[in-house]
Amino acid sequence: MFMDKKLRIGIIGFGRMGKLFFSEILKSNCWEVAYICDINTQALDLAKKLSPNSIVTNNENYIFNDSTVDVIGLFTLADKRKIHVEKAIKANKHIIAEKPIAVSITDEWEVVELVESSDVLSIVNLPLRNSWYHNEIKKFILKGEIGEIAIIRVCHMTPGLAPEEGHEFEGPSFHDCGMHYVDIARWYADSDFNTYHSQAIKMWSYKEPWWLQCHGTFNNGVVFDITQGHVYGQLSKDLTQNSYVDIVGTKGIARMRHNFRTAIVELHGITQTIKIEKSFGDKNFDVLLGNFANLLKNKGRYGNYSNFRDAVIASEFAWKFLDDALKNTLPARGSLNELKEIWERRKK
Repeated sequence: MFMDKKLRIGIIGFGRMGKLFFSEILKSNCWEVAYICDINTQALDLAKKLSPNSIVTNNENYIFNDSTVDVIGLFTLADKRKIHVEKAIKANKHIIAEKPIAVSITDEWEVVELVESSDVLSIVNLPLRNSWYHNEIKKFILKGEIGEIAIIRVCHMTPGLAPEEGHEFEGPSFHDCGMHYVDIARWYADSDFNTYHSQAIKMWSYKEPWWLQCHGTFNNGVVFDITQGHVYGQLSKDLTQNSYVDIVGTKGIARMRHNFRTAIVELHGITQTIKIEKSFGDKNFDVLLGNFANLLKNKGRYGNYSNFRDAVIASEFAWKFLDDALKNTLPARGSLNELKEIWERRKK
């Protein structure tokens, strides 16, 4: 066990992400679900069935006012997170948050300032940083096996969430989902973004772009391209995806691809060639929860974990890449009738 007593967490928001976190917490020997809070009566009824030993409520203030609660889990939509962070800091409770951490960039940076000027420790769910495959690649790179990183290529194209299926306050596809790939590119480069140019398309003539490709440079001279879109054959007979990372060095390469079930890492270095094939791992909540428990035990600030500042930088540049795409020709292909077909298929 990470510490003498279990960490008591109050979950706010028992929708999709809240339930996923809850399921992983139950598997851990260092966490205890003290509260589950939601304003949806169906969510509350489900919480009572799944967690009879927790206090289930629609009043979040019970959690903030309970001195025995160590951590707040913020799994509501983005429009509620800023006020919940403010309450957590006032109550001196540590924070696990979904991204983005607020509904606008201005609010997000205000949240960063609040957290960084407090004694509260926080971590954001940026699951790619916790994945076994990205960490294997990073270790290989740090050994000098591929020389200097020169090119970072990230692609994530899946059927995914269609428009109006869950993005709302988190923004279009490239912000809600794409910011993960913006973040992982920056994580590999270990540098901040410098120049960029974006191109997007309005698939099915929807009002917002649902595919975007951006390329550019980091301050340290590394170049990148990021391609993301939930546009990949939604109506094809057999669904598939195209998801990979390709790191090109001055001496070797490191790459990964996955199909949401299995991830394959191929490392071509100057002294060794390695191929690793293992289970994909999905959201890696177990790693995040273990990392945060260790962080609290050691009373450290951030370390190598995904903090609020990392999340806001990823969010900010995802929006900047989207804004840049809007300045360029933004074609529209397909029809809204096709989008209706996609919605009907996904319902079934």
